[in-house]
Parts: sequence; C-alpha cells; structure tokens
Amino acid sequence: MEFSKFEKQIVKISKMELPGETSHLEMAPIERLLELKKKARGKNTARKAAVLALFYPSQKDETTSLVLILRKTYKGVHSAQIGFPGGKVESDDLDILDTALRETEEEIGITRDKIKVLKELTEIYIPPSNFFVQPFFGISNQKLDFIPQDSEVEAIIEVPLSQFMNDTVLVTKTLTTSYAIEIQVPAFLLNKQVVWGATAMMLNEIRLMLKQII
Repeated sequence: MEFSKFEKQIVKISKMELPGETSHLEMAPIERLLELKKKARGKNTARKAAVLALFYPSQKDETTSLVLILRKTYKGVHSAQIGFPGGKVESDDLDILDTALRETEEEIGITRDKIKVLKELTEIYIPPSNFFVQPFFGISNQKLDFIPQDSEVEAIIEVPLSQFMNDTVLVTKTLTTSYAIEIQVPAFLLNKQVVWGATAMMLNEIRLMLKQII
C-alpha cells in the first residue's frame, strides 16, 4: 500500500478500541503471562520502558514499511533479538512517550520532529527482564535515513506492510529461551527473521487493528 493512502486511512486508529491483552496472549510464549503481570504490579518492583512502532514511506517505491531493529549480542535476556526501537525510562524523561521518542532517536537516528504519534497501545509485561513496556504507534510521512546506534543496534530491519499483513508470516518455532528449553513459540517470520516474545505480542495487536482499517 502506498504510504499516502495508508496515512489517510490510519488516522482512524486514534479512535479505535485496543484489542488489548487478548491479542498479546495469541502470541505469548508462556501461558502464565497475565498471572506474572499481576504479581509484578503487586510487588511494584518492575522497571518501566517504552517502544515505538513506526510506519513510513519506503525509499524504493513509497509503499508503507515498518522499522524493527536487531539488537546486538550481549549478556542479557534480549541479546540478538528483534524488537522495536525503544528502551528504559531515564530520570530526565518528561513522561513515558518522551522515553519512546528519545530512544528512537538514539537507536535509529530519527528525530521526534519527523514522527507523529497516533496512539498509545496496550502495556505489556516482560517477565525475564522484569519490565513493563509501553508501546506507541507512530508514522512519519518522510522517507527516512536510519542511523543505527553502534552500541545497541546490529541491523535495521525494514518490513513492508504488505508482508506484515500477509497471514503466511504467522508461524510456530521451536526455541530455547531464558526460561525454557525447546518450547513451541508463536512468532512472525519477517524478512527471514523470527520475531517472537513481547515484540510479536505487540505486533499482533497492531496487526489486528490494521486489519480493521486497510
């Protein structure tokens, strides 16, 4: 879909009801997610983070794309995983949206003046790292030149909207995670990359809303 058409239709998303945790659970790698989320909120020890799902016109043909990142390999539970640009809340952030926009600029080099945030999505809890993550949905009507952060980002992954919306990208993979060995995990296969866990759960909410619009 050409971005100009996508931009006109996507404004409807701001007034849509969120699919919420039901959409997350369809792609959840663990059955006890809601139970763990409730316990974490009760203990009040989890950290906060924010990410941005950013759609924009492709450099090649002006069709709509979504940007994801491949994280660097490091000693941590999210090493070498696919995710959205974003990160943890810092003390000088104005609010949780400020966190998402700051991290987006740091990780992929896109400044906030090029981004229009349309909707706050459903918060998600990530048990392995003990984070509550707030995702946002945004667009940029400009062709973007990404600058990956050397210390955090291994690669920029540009996913065509047409691919993301194709049902064939929904797969099941056998993976070894930080909490289980060789388990069956629902995932997206995007640009030959397996996207699972919290990112897949957030993507599923976005996908369900887009299916109602485009």
